[in-house]
Amino acid sequence: MSLKSSVKVKKVAPIEMAVTLDTKRIELSRARIMARAWSETITETRRTSQAALFARAAMETFAADIVPGFALSGPFVAVRGRLDATARQLAQSIGQEAKALPLLEGCHFLTSLYTALLPRSERSALGAFYTPPALTHRLLDLASEGGLDWSSARVLDPASGGGAFLLEAATRMRRALDGSEPALILAQLGTRLSGFELDPHAAGLSQAALEVLLSDLSAASGRKVPVFVKVCDTLEETPAAQFDLVVGNPPYGRVTLTAAQRSRYARGLYGHANLYGVFTDIALRWARPGGMIAYLTPTSVLGGQYYTALRRLLAAEAPPVAIDFVHARRGVFEDVLQETLLALYRKGGERQRFQVHYLNVDNEREARLTKNGRVSLPNDAGAPWLAPREPAHVGLIKAAERMAARLSDWGYGVSTGPLVWNRFKPQLRGRAARGLHPLIWAEAVTADGRFIFRAEKKNHAPYFKTEAGDSWLVVDQSCVLVQRTTAKEQLRRLIAAELPQSFIDAHDGVVIENHLNMVRAIGKPKVTPAAVAAVLNSDVLDQIFRCISGSVAVSAFELESIPLPPLSAMAPIERLIAKGATRAAIEKVLCGLYGLKA
Repeated sequence: MSLKSSVKVKKVAPIEMAVTLDTKRIELSRARIMARAWSETITETRRTSQAALFARAAMETFAADIVPGFALSGPFVAVRGRLDATARQLAQSIGQEAKALPLLEGCHFLTSLYTALLPRSERSALGAFYTPPALTHRLLDLASEGGLDWSSARVLDPASGGGAFLLEAATRMRRALDGSEPALILAQLGTRLSGFELDPHAAGLSQAALEVLLSDLSAASGRKVPVFVKVCDTLEETPAAQFDLVVGNPPYGRVTLTAAQRSRYARGLYGHANLYGVFTDIALRWARPGGMIAYLTPTSVLGGQYYTALRRLLAAEAPPVAIDFVHARRGVFEDVLQETLLALYRKGGERQRFQVHYLNVDNEREARLTKNGRVSLPNDAGAPWLAPREPAHVGLIKAAERMAARLSDWGYGVSTGPLVWNRFKPQLRGRAARGLHPLIWAEAVTADGRFIFRAEKKNHAPYFKTEAGDSWLVVDQSCVLVQRTTAKEQLRRLIAAELPQSFIDAHDGVVIENHLNMVRAIGKPKVTPAAVAAVLNSDVLDQIFRCISGSVAVSAFELESIPLPPLSAMAPIERLIAKGATRAAIEKVLCGLYGLKA
Protein backbone atom coordinates (compact mmCIF):
# COMPACT_ATOMS: atom_id res chain seq x y z
CA MET A 1 0.00 0.00 0.00
CA SER A 2 1.37 3.42 -0.89
CA LEU A 3 1.64 5.74 2.04
CA LYS A 4 0.92 8.82 -0.05
CA SER A 5 -2.30 7.41 -1.51
CA SER A 6 -3.79 6.10 1.73
CA VAL A 7 -3.26 8.80 4.33
CA LYS A 8 -6.15 11.13 5.08
CA VAL A 9 -4.65 13.21 7.84
CA LYS A 10 -5.68 16.80 8.35
CA LYS A 11 -2.73 18.93 7.29
CA VAL A 12 -1.61 21.95 9.21
CA ALA A 13 -2.13 25.05 7.12
CA PRO A 14 1.20 26.37 5.80
CA ILE A 15 2.46 29.55 7.44
CA GLU A 16 3.94 31.77 4.81
CA MET A 17 5.85 34.13 7.01
CA ALA A 18 8.34 33.03 9.63
CA VAL A 19 7.31 35.99 11.76
CA THR A 20 3.84 34.43 12.11
CA LEU A 21 5.32 31.21 13.46
CA ASP A 22 7.53 33.17 15.84
CA THR A 23 4.47 35.06 17.05
CA LYS A 24 2.72 31.77 17.74
CA ARG A 25 5.73 30.55 19.72
CA ILE A 26 5.65 33.70 21.81
CA GLU A 27 1.94 33.19 22.48
CA LEU A 28 2.51 29.60 23.52
CA SER A 29 5.38 30.65 25.76
CA ARG A 30 3.06 33.10 27.50
CA ALA A 31 0.41 30.41 27.85
CA ARG A 32 3.02 28.11 29.39
CA ILE A 33 3.83 30.81 31.95
CA MET A 34 0.11 31.13 32.71
CA ALA A 35 -0.15 27.37 33.15
CA ARG A 36 2.79 27.36 35.52
CA ALA A 37 1.26 30.19 37.54
CA TRP A 38 -1.99 28.20 37.73
CA SER A 39 -0.15 25.10 38.92
CA GLU A 40 1.50 27.04 41.73
CA THR A 41 -1.93 27.83 43.20
CA ILE A 42 -2.63 24.12 43.71
CA THR A 43 -1.78 22.37 46.95
CA GLU A 44 1.39 20.27 46.87
CA THR A 45 -0.51 16.99 47.38
CA ARG A 46 -2.71 17.56 44.28
CA ARG A 47 -0.25 19.28 42.00
CA THR A 48 1.25 16.23 40.28
CA SER A 49 -2.13 14.75 39.36
CA GLN A 50 -3.40 18.13 38.17
CA ALA A 51 -0.27 18.61 36.05
CA ALA A 52 -0.86 15.19 34.48
CA LEU A 53 -4.51 15.98 33.75
CA PHE A 54 -3.61 19.37 32.29
CA ALA A 55 -0.92 18.03 29.97
CA ARG A 56 -3.14 15.13 28.88
CA ALA A 57 -6.02 17.50 28.05
CA ALA A 58 -3.71 19.65 25.94
CA MET A 59 -2.33 16.56 24.14
CA GLU A 60 -5.80 15.16 23.42
CA THR A 61 -6.94 18.49 21.95
CA PHE A 62 -3.77 18.68 19.86
CA ALA A 63 -4.28 15.13 18.57
CA ALA A 64 -7.93 15.78 17.69
CA ASP A 65 -6.99 18.85 15.65
CA ILE A 66 -3.99 17.29 13.91
CA VAL A 67 -5.53 13.86 13.23
CA PRO A 68 -9.35 14.03 13.40
CA GLY A 69 -10.83 10.73 14.47
CA PHE A 70 -7.53 9.27 15.68
CA ALA A 71 -7.86 7.65 19.10
CA LEU A 72 -4.95 7.94 21.49
CA SER A 73 -4.31 5.01 23.77
CA GLY A 74 -5.20 5.65 27.41
CA PRO A 75 -2.80 6.86 30.09
CA PHE A 76 -0.55 4.25 31.67
CA VAL A 77 -2.18 4.95 35.06
CA ALA A 78 -5.55 6.39 35.97
CA VAL A 79 -5.37 9.92 37.35
CA ARG A 80 -7.66 10.89 40.21
CA GLY A 81 -9.49 14.18 40.17
CA ARG A 82 -10.40 16.52 37.34
CA LEU A 83 -9.54 19.97 36.04
CA ASP A 84 -11.76 22.89 36.81
CA ALA A 85 -13.38 24.65 33.86
CA THR A 86 -10.79 27.45 33.67
CA ALA A 87 -7.82 25.09 33.72
CA ARG A 88 -9.40 22.79 31.12
CA GLN A 89 -10.07 25.75 28.84
CA LEU A 90 -6.44 26.88 29.13
CA ALA A 91 -5.16 23.35 28.45
CA GLN A 92 -7.38 22.95 25.39
CA SER A 93 -6.37 26.38 24.13
CA ILE A 94 -2.69 25.41 24.37
CA GLY A 95 -3.40 22.17 22.50
CA GLN A 96 -5.21 24.06 19.74
CA GLU A 97 -2.50 26.68 19.41
CA ALA A 98 0.27 24.07 19.29
CA LYS A 99 -1.07 22.70 16.00
CA ALA A 100 0.43 25.76 14.28
CA LEU A 101 3.91 24.50 15.14
CA PRO A 102 5.80 21.94 13.06
CA LEU A 103 4.50 18.53 14.17
CA LEU A 104 7.64 17.39 15.99
CA GLU A 105 7.99 20.73 17.76
CA GLY A 106 4.33 20.67 18.78
CA CYS A 107 4.69 17.18 20.27
CA HIS A 108 7.82 18.22 22.12
CA PHE A 109 6.19 21.38 23.48
CA LEU A 110 3.21 19.52 24.89
CA THR A 111 5.14 16.66 26.52
CA SER A 112 7.37 19.18 28.27
CA LEU A 113 4.31 20.88 29.79
CA TYR A 114 3.90 18.22 32.44
CA THR A 115 7.44 18.63 33.78
CA ALA A 116 7.08 22.41 33.80
CA LEU A 117 3.97 22.17 36.00
CA LEU A 118 5.46 19.85 38.62
CA PRO A 119 6.57 21.24 41.98
CA ARG A 120 10.25 22.16 41.94
CA SER A 121 10.90 19.70 44.76
CA GLU A 122 9.44 16.83 42.73
CA ARG A 123 11.37 17.81 39.60
CA SER A 124 14.55 17.72 41.67
CA ALA A 125 13.65 14.42 43.34
CA LEU A 126 12.96 12.78 39.98
CA GLY A 127 15.91 14.50 38.32
CA ALA A 128 13.34 15.53 35.69
CA PHE A 129 14.43 18.56 33.70
CA TYR A 130 13.46 19.99 30.35
CA THR A 131 15.61 19.15 27.32
CA PRO A 132 15.49 21.95 24.71
CA PRO A 133 15.04 20.80 21.08
CA ALA A 134 18.34 22.37 20.01
CA LEU A 135 20.21 20.04 22.37
CA THR A 136 18.10 17.00 21.48
CA HIS A 137 18.75 17.51 17.79
CA ARG A 138 22.48 18.10 18.20
CA LEU A 139 23.03 15.10 20.48
CA LEU A 140 21.52 12.79 17.87
CA ASP A 141 23.62 14.54 15.21
CA LEU A 142 26.66 13.54 17.25
CA ALA A 143 25.51 9.92 17.07
CA SER A 144 25.09 10.25 13.31
CA GLU A 145 28.60 11.69 13.02
CA GLY A 146 29.78 8.70 15.04
CA GLY A 147 28.49 6.41 12.30
CA LEU A 148 25.05 5.40 13.59
CA ASP A 149 22.85 3.88 10.84
CA TRP A 150 19.29 5.03 11.55
CA SER A 151 17.86 2.48 9.12
CA SER A 152 18.89 -0.42 11.37
CA ALA A 153 20.01 0.99 14.75
CA ARG A 154 18.44 -0.09 18.01
CA VAL A 155 18.03 2.90 20.33
CA LEU A 156 17.26 3.14 24.06
CA ASP A 157 16.56 6.13 26.28
CA PRO A 158 16.83 4.74 29.83
CA ALA A 159 15.26 7.86 31.39
CA SER A 160 12.93 8.93 28.61
CA GLY A 161 10.81 11.47 30.50
CA GLY A 162 8.56 13.31 28.07
CA GLY A 163 10.10 11.48 25.12
CA ALA A 164 12.17 14.29 23.60
CA PHE A 165 14.85 11.87 22.36
CA LEU A 166 12.36 9.15 21.42
CA LEU A 167 10.45 11.60 19.22
CA GLU A 168 13.60 12.80 17.48
CA ALA A 169 14.94 9.25 17.07
CA ALA A 170 11.61 8.04 15.65
CA THR A 171 11.70 10.86 13.09
CA ARG A 172 15.21 9.91 11.99
CA MET A 173 14.46 6.19 11.84
CA ARG A 174 11.39 6.86 9.74
CA ARG A 175 13.30 9.15 7.41
CA ALA A 176 15.96 6.46 6.94
CA LEU A 177 13.22 4.01 5.90
CA ASP A 178 11.50 6.43 3.51
CA GLY A 179 9.80 4.52 0.70
CA SER A 180 9.15 1.40 2.75
CA GLU A 181 5.65 0.11 3.50
CA PRO A 182 4.00 1.88 6.45
CA ALA A 183 3.44 -1.42 8.25
CA LEU A 184 7.13 -2.27 7.92
CA ILE A 185 8.20 1.14 9.24
CA LEU A 186 5.92 0.79 12.28
CA ALA A 187 7.16 -2.74 12.93
CA GLN A 188 10.77 -1.63 12.63
CA LEU A 189 10.30 1.27 15.02
CA GLY A 190 8.42 -0.94 17.48
CA THR A 191 11.32 -3.40 17.50
CA ARG A 192 14.22 -0.94 17.55
CA LEU A 193 13.11 2.06 19.66
CA SER A 194 12.62 1.81 23.43
CA GLY A 195 12.31 4.05 26.46
CA PHE A 196 12.30 3.39 30.21
CA GLU A 197 10.60 5.85 32.53
CA LEU A 198 9.84 5.77 36.25
CA ASP A 199 7.06 8.40 36.15
CA PRO A 200 3.96 6.85 34.54
CA HIS A 201 2.46 10.25 33.71
CA ALA A 202 5.53 11.38 31.74
CA ALA A 203 5.72 7.96 30.08
CA GLY A 204 2.06 8.11 29.03
CA LEU A 205 2.45 11.57 27.53
CA SER A 206 5.51 10.55 25.54
CA GLN A 207 3.67 7.49 24.22
CA ALA A 208 0.73 9.72 23.20
CA ALA A 209 3.08 12.11 21.41
CA LEU A 210 4.70 9.24 19.50
CA GLU A 211 1.25 8.04 18.47
CA VAL A 212 0.42 11.48 17.06
CA LEU A 213 3.78 11.69 15.31
CA LEU A 214 3.28 8.30 13.66
CA SER A 215 -0.49 8.51 13.17
CA ASP A 216 -0.23 8.67 9.37
CA LEU A 217 1.67 5.37 9.33
CA SER A 218 -1.00 3.86 11.56
CA ALA A 219 -3.77 5.11 9.27
CA ALA A 220 -2.01 3.87 6.15
CA SER A 221 -1.25 0.42 7.54
CA GLY A 222 -4.37 -0.11 9.61
CA ARG A 223 -2.15 -1.00 12.57
CA LYS A 224 -1.79 0.54 15.97
CA VAL A 225 1.31 2.51 16.84
CA PRO A 226 3.53 0.23 18.97
CA VAL A 227 4.09 0.87 22.67
CA PHE A 228 7.59 2.31 22.94
CA VAL A 229 7.80 3.22 26.62
CA LYS A 230 8.03 0.87 29.57
CA VAL A 231 7.12 2.20 33.00
CA CYS A 232 9.79 0.81 35.30
CA ASP A 233 12.66 1.55 37.66
CA THR A 234 15.63 1.53 35.29
CA LEU A 235 17.98 0.79 38.17
CA GLU A 236 16.23 -2.56 38.67
CA GLU A 237 15.99 -3.64 35.02
CA THR A 238 18.19 -6.56 34.00
CA PRO A 239 20.44 -5.21 31.23
CA ALA A 240 21.02 -6.77 27.84
CA ALA A 241 23.92 -5.36 25.80
CA GLN A 242 21.94 -5.01 22.57
CA PHE A 243 21.51 -1.32 21.71
CA ASP A 244 23.50 0.54 19.08
CA LEU A 245 22.76 3.82 20.88
CA VAL A 246 21.85 4.62 24.46
CA VAL A 247 20.83 8.27 24.49
CA GLY A 248 19.25 10.82 26.77
CA ASN A 249 19.30 13.48 29.41
CA PRO A 250 19.71 11.26 32.47
CA PRO A 251 18.61 12.46 35.88
CA TYR A 252 21.24 13.99 38.13
CA GLY A 253 21.62 14.78 41.79
CA ARG A 254 22.45 12.77 44.88
CA VAL A 255 20.54 9.55 45.41
CA THR A 256 20.33 7.09 48.28
CA LEU A 257 20.84 3.60 46.90
CA THR A 258 19.87 0.34 48.52
CA ALA A 259 22.75 -1.86 49.63
CA ALA A 260 22.15 -4.11 46.64
CA GLN A 261 22.13 -1.17 44.22
CA ARG A 262 25.28 0.32 45.69
CA SER A 263 27.02 -3.03 45.27
CA ARG A 264 25.72 -3.36 41.70
CA TYR A 265 26.91 0.08 40.59
CA ALA A 266 29.97 0.36 42.85
CA ARG A 267 32.43 0.44 39.96
CA GLY A 268 31.33 3.97 38.96
CA LEU A 269 30.79 5.44 42.42
CA TYR A 270 33.09 7.62 44.52
CA GLY A 271 31.61 8.85 47.78
CA HIS A 272 28.02 10.00 47.44
CA ALA A 273 26.04 8.29 44.67
CA ASN A 274 24.86 10.61 41.92
CA LEU A 275 22.02 9.62 39.58
CA TYR A 276 24.00 10.75 36.56
CA GLY A 277 26.85 8.41 37.40
CA VAL A 278 24.48 5.49 37.98
CA PHE A 279 22.69 6.08 34.66
CA THR A 280 26.02 6.27 32.85
CA ASP A 281 26.95 2.88 34.29
CA ILE A 282 23.52 1.62 33.18
CA ALA A 283 24.14 2.90 29.65
CA LEU A 284 27.38 0.93 29.49
CA ARG A 285 25.47 -2.23 30.39
CA TRP A 286 22.77 -1.77 27.73
CA ALA A 287 25.01 -0.68 24.83
CA ARG A 288 26.35 -3.43 22.60
CA PRO A 289 30.11 -3.74 21.98
CA GLY A 290 30.90 -1.01 19.48
CA GLY A 291 27.68 0.80 20.36
CA MET A 292 27.49 4.42 21.44
CA ILE A 293 26.32 6.37 24.48
CA ALA A 294 25.17 9.94 23.82
CA TYR A 295 24.32 11.87 26.98
CA LEU A 296 23.56 15.42 27.95
CA THR A 297 26.03 15.86 30.78
CA PRO A 298 26.83 18.32 33.59
CA THR A 299 30.33 19.67 32.95
CA SER A 300 31.28 18.85 36.54
CA VAL A 301 31.66 15.24 35.39
CA LEU A 302 34.93 16.21 33.70
CA GLY A 303 36.62 17.43 36.86
CA GLY A 304 34.59 16.76 40.01
CA GLN A 305 36.05 14.46 42.64
CA TYR A 306 32.79 12.53 43.03
CA TYR A 307 33.11 11.45 39.39
CA THR A 308 36.65 10.08 39.76
CA ALA A 309 35.58 6.43 39.51
CA LEU A 310 33.13 7.19 36.70
CA ARG A 311 35.86 8.85 34.60
CA ARG A 312 38.07 5.78 35.05
CA LEU A 313 35.16 3.51 34.10
CA LEU A 314 34.39 5.49 30.94
CA ALA A 315 38.04 5.65 29.89
CA ALA A 316 38.33 1.88 30.29
CA GLU A 317 35.02 0.79 28.76
CA ALA A 318 33.75 3.61 26.54
CA PRO A 319 36.27 6.41 25.86
CA PRO A 320 34.90 9.74 24.62
CA VAL A 321 34.62 10.29 20.87
CA ALA A 322 33.41 13.90 20.94
CA ILE A 323 32.26 16.57 23.37
CA ASP A 324 30.20 19.69 22.67
CA PHE A 325 30.36 22.48 25.23
CA VAL A 326 27.04 24.32 25.35
CA HIS A 327 27.05 28.11 25.49
CA ALA A 328 23.64 29.71 25.82
CA ARG A 329 22.36 33.18 26.46
CA ARG A 330 21.07 33.59 30.02
CA GLY A 331 17.34 32.88 30.14
CA VAL A 332 17.17 30.78 26.97
CA PHE A 333 16.35 27.57 28.85
CA GLU A 334 14.25 26.74 31.86
CA ASP A 335 15.45 24.13 34.35
CA VAL A 336 18.71 23.38 32.52
CA LEU A 337 22.13 23.25 34.10
CA GLN A 338 24.01 26.47 33.42
CA GLU A 339 27.12 24.49 32.52
CA THR A 340 26.26 21.63 30.21
CA LEU A 341 27.95 19.51 27.60
CA LEU A 342 26.92 16.87 25.09
CA ALA A 343 29.12 13.78 25.11
CA LEU A 344 29.47 10.83 22.76
CA TYR A 345 31.24 7.66 23.95
CA ARG A 346 31.92 4.38 22.14
CA LYS A 347 31.79 1.12 24.07
CA GLY A 348 34.97 -0.83 23.51
CA GLY A 349 36.48 2.04 21.52
CA GLU A 350 40.15 2.96 21.52
CA ARG A 351 41.35 5.58 23.95
CA GLN A 352 42.53 8.41 21.69
CA ARG A 353 42.32 12.16 21.26
CA PHE A 354 38.69 13.23 21.02
CA GLN A 355 37.00 16.06 19.15
CA VAL A 356 35.75 19.18 20.95
CA HIS A 357 33.01 21.45 19.58
CA TYR A 358 31.20 24.54 20.86
CA LEU A 359 27.44 24.78 20.57
CA ASN A 360 26.26 28.37 20.76
CA VAL A 361 22.53 28.24 21.42
CA ASP A 362 20.56 31.20 20.13
CA ASN A 363 17.13 29.96 21.24
CA GLU A 364 15.45 26.69 22.18
CA ARG A 365 15.45 25.45 18.59
CA GLU A 366 18.56 26.91 16.95
CA ALA A 367 22.27 26.58 17.64
CA ARG A 368 25.55 27.28 15.84
CA LEU A 369 28.34 24.72 15.91
CA THR A 370 32.02 25.61 15.98
CA LYS A 371 34.61 22.85 15.62
CA ASN A 372 37.84 23.03 17.56
CA GLY A 373 40.83 20.78 18.06
CA ARG A 374 41.27 17.42 19.73
CA VAL A 375 42.40 16.70 23.28
CA SER A 376 43.44 13.53 25.08
CA LEU A 377 42.63 11.94 28.41
CA PRO A 378 45.18 12.15 31.24
CA ASN A 379 47.28 9.10 32.04
CA ASP A 380 45.29 8.71 35.22
CA ALA A 381 41.76 8.82 33.82
CA GLY A 382 40.38 9.52 37.30
CA ALA A 383 42.11 12.91 37.29
CA PRO A 384 40.22 15.86 35.81
CA TRP A 385 39.88 15.76 32.03
CA LEU A 386 41.24 19.02 30.63
CA ALA A 387 39.02 20.19 27.81
CA PRO A 388 39.03 23.61 26.08
CA ARG A 389 36.02 25.76 26.96
CA GLU A 390 36.88 28.13 24.09
CA PRO A 391 39.12 27.89 21.00
CA ALA A 392 42.03 29.77 22.60
CA HIS A 393 42.35 27.03 25.21
CA VAL A 394 43.55 24.33 22.81
CA GLY A 395 47.19 25.46 22.76
CA LEU A 396 47.12 26.08 26.49
CA ILE A 397 45.97 22.52 27.17
CA LYS A 398 48.68 21.08 24.94
CA ALA A 399 51.25 22.94 27.03
CA ALA A 400 49.53 21.98 30.30
CA GLU A 401 49.62 18.32 29.31
CA ARG A 402 53.42 18.54 29.40
CA MET A 403 53.41 19.95 32.93
CA ALA A 404 53.85 17.04 35.36
CA ALA A 405 54.16 19.02 38.61
CA ARG A 406 51.28 19.51 41.03
CA LEU A 407 50.94 21.39 44.31
CA SER A 408 52.09 18.27 46.15
CA ASP A 409 55.38 18.42 44.22
CA TRP A 410 55.83 21.97 45.47
CA GLY A 411 55.30 20.75 49.04
CA TYR A 412 51.67 21.76 49.54
CA GLY A 413 48.28 20.20 50.21
CA VAL A 414 44.81 21.76 50.11
CA SER A 415 42.06 21.63 52.73
CA THR A 416 39.01 23.72 53.47
CA GLY A 417 38.78 26.24 56.27
CA PRO A 418 37.75 24.28 59.38
CA LEU A 419 35.09 26.61 60.80
CA VAL A 420 31.46 26.08 59.79
CA TRP A 421 30.36 29.30 61.41
CA ASN A 422 26.68 28.57 62.05
CA ARG A 423 27.69 25.64 64.28
CA PHE A 424 29.65 28.02 66.52
CA LYS A 425 27.40 31.10 66.61
CA PRO A 426 27.75 31.71 70.37
CA GLN A 427 31.52 31.96 69.98
CA LEU A 428 31.52 34.73 67.37
CA ARG A 429 32.54 38.16 68.65
CA GLY A 430 32.17 41.64 67.18
CA ARG A 431 35.19 43.23 68.91
CA ALA A 432 38.77 42.29 69.70
CA ALA A 433 39.58 41.14 73.22
CA ARG A 434 42.10 39.05 75.09
CA GLY A 435 41.95 35.37 74.12
CA LEU A 436 40.12 35.98 70.82
CA HIS A 437 41.42 35.06 67.37
CA PRO A 438 40.72 36.88 64.08
CA LEU A 439 38.06 35.07 62.05
CA ILE A 440 39.00 35.01 58.37
CA TRP A 441 36.05 35.10 55.94
CA ALA A 442 36.08 34.79 52.15
CA GLU A 443 35.88 38.58 51.66
CA ALA A 444 39.32 38.87 53.25
CA VAL A 445 40.72 37.65 49.91
CA THR A 446 40.25 40.51 47.45
CA ALA A 447 39.58 40.12 43.75
CA ASP A 448 43.05 41.50 42.97
CA GLY A 449 44.80 38.94 45.17
CA ARG A 450 45.41 40.78 48.45
CA PHE A 451 44.68 39.73 52.02
CA ILE A 452 42.71 42.35 53.97
CA PHE A 453 41.39 41.45 57.39
CA ARG A 454 37.72 42.37 57.29
CA ALA A 455 34.26 40.97 58.08
CA GLU A 456 31.77 43.13 56.22
CA LYS A 457 28.90 40.84 55.26
CA LYS A 458 25.79 40.04 57.27
CA ASN A 459 26.43 37.72 60.24
CA HIS A 460 30.20 37.93 59.67
CA ALA A 461 31.81 38.68 63.02
CA PRO A 462 35.54 39.56 62.92
CA TYR A 463 36.65 37.55 65.99
CA PHE A 464 36.21 34.07 67.42
CA LYS A 465 36.45 32.82 71.00
CA THR A 466 37.85 29.30 71.29
CA GLU A 467 36.60 26.96 73.98
CA ALA A 468 38.17 23.80 75.41
CA GLY A 469 38.77 21.31 72.61
CA ASP A 470 38.75 23.98 69.85
CA SER A 471 42.51 24.04 69.22
CA TRP A 472 41.98 22.20 65.90
CA LEU A 473 40.26 25.33 64.58
CA VAL A 474 43.31 27.56 65.06
CA VAL A 475 45.74 28.03 62.14
CA ASP A 476 49.25 29.03 63.23
CA GLN A 477 51.24 28.75 59.98
CA SER A 478 51.23 30.89 56.85
CA CYS A 479 49.17 29.56 53.95
CA VAL A 480 47.56 30.67 50.72
CA LEU A 481 43.83 31.32 50.91
CA VAL A 482 41.66 30.61 47.85
CA GLN A 483 37.98 31.46 47.56
CA ARG A 484 35.90 28.26 47.34
CA THR A 485 33.00 29.59 45.26
CA THR A 486 33.32 31.53 42.00
CA ALA A 487 31.25 31.51 38.80
CA LYS A 488 32.40 31.23 35.20
CA GLU A 489 30.89 34.68 34.56
CA GLN A 490 33.35 36.30 36.99
CA LEU A 491 36.51 37.91 35.71
CA ARG A 492 38.52 35.33 37.65
CA ARG A 493 37.76 31.80 38.89
CA LEU A 494 40.94 31.57 40.99
CA ILE A 495 41.11 34.29 43.64
CA ALA A 496 44.00 33.76 46.05
CA ALA A 497 46.05 35.65 48.62
CA GLU A 498 48.89 34.83 50.99
CA LEU A 499 47.93 34.88 54.65
CA PRO A 500 51.12 36.40 56.14
CA GLN A 501 52.91 34.71 59.01
CA SER A 502 53.35 38.13 60.60
CA PHE A 503 49.56 38.59 60.88
CA ILE A 504 49.16 35.11 62.35
CA ASP A 505 51.95 35.66 64.91
CA ALA A 506 50.55 39.04 65.95
CA HIS A 507 47.26 37.37 66.97
CA ASP A 508 48.61 34.04 68.23
CA GLY A 509 46.80 32.21 65.43
CA VAL A 510 43.67 32.75 63.34
CA VAL A 511 40.46 30.85 62.56
CA ILE A 512 39.54 30.33 58.90
CA GLU A 513 35.95 29.94 57.78
CA ASN A 514 34.71 27.12 55.55
CA HIS A 515 34.25 29.19 52.36
CA LEU A 516 38.02 29.41 51.91
CA ASN A 517 40.49 26.78 50.77
CA MET A 518 43.84 26.68 52.56
CA VAL A 519 46.91 25.78 50.50
CA ARG A 520 49.21 24.70 53.31
CA ALA A 521 52.82 23.54 53.39
CA ILE A 522 53.42 19.88 54.16
CA GLY A 523 56.73 19.89 55.97
CA LYS A 524 59.25 22.28 54.46
CA PRO A 525 57.81 23.81 51.24
CA LYS A 526 59.89 23.94 48.06
CA VAL A 527 58.13 27.09 46.81
CA THR A 528 57.29 30.14 48.94
CA PRO A 529 53.64 30.88 49.76
CA ALA A 530 54.03 34.21 47.96
CA ALA A 531 55.03 32.39 44.78
CA VAL A 532 52.12 29.96 45.10
CA ALA A 533 49.70 32.87 45.45
CA ALA A 534 51.25 34.70 42.49
CA VAL A 535 50.97 31.64 40.23
CA LEU A 536 47.37 30.91 41.27
CA ASN A 537 46.46 34.55 40.62
CA SER A 538 47.89 34.50 37.10
CA ASP A 539 45.69 34.62 34.00
CA VAL A 540 47.38 31.47 32.70
CA LEU A 541 46.38 29.38 35.72
CA ASP A 542 42.91 30.91 35.76
CA GLN A 543 42.31 29.75 32.19
CA ILE A 544 43.69 26.28 32.94
CA PHE A 545 41.34 26.02 35.91
CA ARG A 546 38.41 26.90 33.66
CA CYS A 547 39.39 23.88 31.53
CA ILE A 548 39.09 21.70 34.63
CA SER A 549 36.16 23.02 36.61
CA GLY A 550 32.54 22.45 35.68
CA SER A 551 30.78 24.02 38.64
CA VAL A 552 30.92 27.11 40.85
CA ALA A 553 32.95 25.19 43.43
CA VAL A 554 36.73 25.64 43.58
CA SER A 555 37.49 22.32 45.23
CA ALA A 556 40.63 21.09 46.95
CA PHE A 557 40.66 18.14 44.53
CA GLU A 558 40.70 20.44 41.49
CA LEU A 559 43.34 22.76 42.96
CA GLU A 560 45.59 19.79 43.65
CA SER A 561 45.10 18.62 40.04
CA ILE A 562 46.22 21.84 38.28
CA PRO A 563 49.27 21.24 36.02
CA LEU A 564 52.09 23.44 37.31
CA PRO A 565 55.60 24.37 36.16
CA PRO A 566 58.41 22.14 37.45
CA LEU A 567 60.36 23.27 40.50
CA SER A 568 63.36 24.00 38.30
CA ALA A 569 61.35 26.67 36.47
CA MET A 570 60.19 28.52 39.59
CA ALA A 571 63.47 30.26 40.48
CA PRO A 572 62.93 33.22 38.07
CA ILE A 573 59.45 33.75 39.49
CA GLU A 574 60.75 33.66 43.06
CA ARG A 575 63.35 36.31 42.15
CA LEU A 576 60.69 38.54 40.57
CA ILE A 577 58.51 38.30 43.68
CA ALA A 578 61.47 39.10 45.94
CA LYS A 579 62.11 42.24 43.88
CA GLY A 580 58.46 43.31 44.10
CA ALA A 581 57.84 42.83 40.37
CA THR A 582 54.47 43.62 38.83
CA ARG A 583 51.87 40.95 38.07
CA ALA A 584 52.45 41.64 34.38
CA ALA A 585 56.13 40.71 34.71
CA ILE A 586 55.27 37.47 36.51
CA GLU A 587 52.58 36.72 33.91
CA LYS A 588 55.10 37.11 31.11
CA VAL A 589 57.39 34.48 32.62
CA LEU A 590 54.50 32.09 33.19
CA CYS A 591 53.27 32.52 29.63
CA GLY A 592 56.73 31.58 28.43
CA LEU A 593 56.68 28.43 30.56
CA TYR A 594 53.35 27.41 29.02
CA GLY A 595 54.45 28.31 25.50
CA LEU A 596 52.06 31.23 25.19
CA LYS A 597 52.44 34.83 24.11
CA ALA A 598 52.21 37.29 26.97
